Amino acid sequence: MVEPLKVSEDVKQALTRGCPVVAVESVVIAHGLPGGKGREAAQKVCGVVRERGVVPAVIGVVDGRVTVGLSDEEISVFARGEGVLKASTRELAGAVAKRLSAATTVSATVHIAMAAGIIVTVTGGIGGVHRDASSTFDISSDLWQLANTPAVVVCAGVKTVLDVQATLEWLETHQVGVYALGSDEFPAFYSAGSGCRVEKVDTIEEAAEIYKSRIGLGLRGAMVLAVPVPKEHSFELEEPISQAIEEAREQGITGSALTPWLLKRVQEMVGKKAVETNIALLENNASAAAEMAAMLASDGESRKIGFH
Repeated sequence: MVEPLKVSEDVKQALTRGCPVVAVESVVIAHGLPGGKGREAAQKVCGVVRERGVVPAVIGVVDGRVTVGLSDEEISVFARGEGVLKASTRELAGAVAKRLSAATTVSATVHIAMAAGIIVTVTGGIGGVHRDASSTFDISSDLWQLANTPAVVVCAGVKTVLDVQATLEWLETHQVGVYALGSDEFPAFYSAGSGCRVEKVDTIEEAAEIYKSRIGLGLRGAMVLAVPVPKEHSFELEEPISQAIEEAREQGITGSALTPWLLKRVQEMVGKKAVETNIALLENNASAAAEMAAMLASDGESRKIGFH
């Protein structure tokens, strides 16, 4: 059996010393952006995190090894996407047992990050409830993971093709704390606002205090910190989303393949603006995540390393 958890040396040293670390989700690198842009996004996200004195840890499965802190070479391989699966928590065991390589979704990234002792994970957008979930029951495993893991996930809302209101209702039912930074409106990924109200936090310091209160109260669910995309990059795209959903339905695209296909199709219709905005919001999220990790590390918030 392959040893399940490999932690890179810089991440291991940071965790041992109690220094802040941010976990970086890898599906966006391997499957979320076209034409090598995944590598560029990873470099920019990691650069933003490092600029704030925090260690980034890109997470994925490499030839069956669950890896916390992908190397530059491994990130380049992931960005090409060839032979790299998409793995939620459900697919992790298969990837490990079969010695495959896999980019990890939010659910898998959070699970692995917490096993490594990393509280804060950054992503573009979390998975959620699909728009036709009433008939397909298509709900991302990200939500179950958030309901059962006391992590912090920094995002720009849910992935743009999903049902925002239904996702927020699910999270509320399962006691996941959802907050928007500097706004009382939940962001809609490419757009700074979705029209759905959530609790506002004015500063990262306030968000950190809320997280510590959640831990002190024994609440097991995650804290979702939603950061609106910068206004200069914000735009609406309901029409291409609706068209992409209809095309997917006609082509019979379902299950784990649906979200990546929809996102890719929307990017094709919108053009480079979608890619530019995606990278911009990732950098913006990374900045907030790094600040959050630094705030929690300074107060000694940490976890025991290892799957348990």
